[in-house]
Amino acid sequence: MKKIKVLLDFIKLSIAEKIAFYRNIIAKLTDNPTYPTPEVPLTKAKAAVDALEAAFVASRDGSHSAISAMHDNEVAANAIFYKLAAYVEKVAEGDETKILSSGFHESRQPISRQKPQLSAADGANTGSVKLIAKAVDRAGAYIWQSAKESLPVEDSEWVLVATGTRSYHEISGLTVGGKYYFRVAAVTPDGTADFSAPVLKVVV
Repeated sequence: MKKIKVLLDFIKLSIAEKIAFYRNIIAKLTDNPTYPTPEVPLTKAKAAVDALEAAFVASRDGSHSAISAMHDNEVAANAIFYKLAAYVEKVAEGDETKILSSGFHESRQPISRQKPQLSAADGANTGSVKLIAKAVDRAGAYIWQSAKESLPVEDSEWVLVATGTRSYHEISGLTVGGKYYFRVAAVTPDGTADFSAPVLKVVV
């Protein structure tokens, strides 16, 4: 049987997606008994993601220096999470459950590009965001939640945006330049599914 490995698929993510993905990795590795001694301190990883996020926001002015700084910070953050991925792979030794507990993806997942569970795009008007979820079979409703500026640690910190029957929703009245995280869950006859991985969007 082919040994399960840690995927490095995060390298293909957009910077906004990487920020959310990297923060999820840090959250999953923090106090995780399977991974007691990460080869890169999580405080260092968090500092790198904070710097990347700040550079990402600063790059919105379009200046060459800001964009260059953003890419430099992206390279630095990537290097750290490459090392963390290698550490997880070494400790997990092909155990799928252990790999998934770290927040990284494992090699059994389809590598082909699939529609993400949730995407966020600019809305029709200033201060609006259009959210598009992957449609779920037999879903009778979708629950939309948001958080401003920082990714919540607890479920109670998420704010209910709306509940609707369609797999897309447009939110308006948001703060221009503000950073928002969004997630969605489908409600089916079997109950409410797990919420999607959060996505980050800077509002324009």
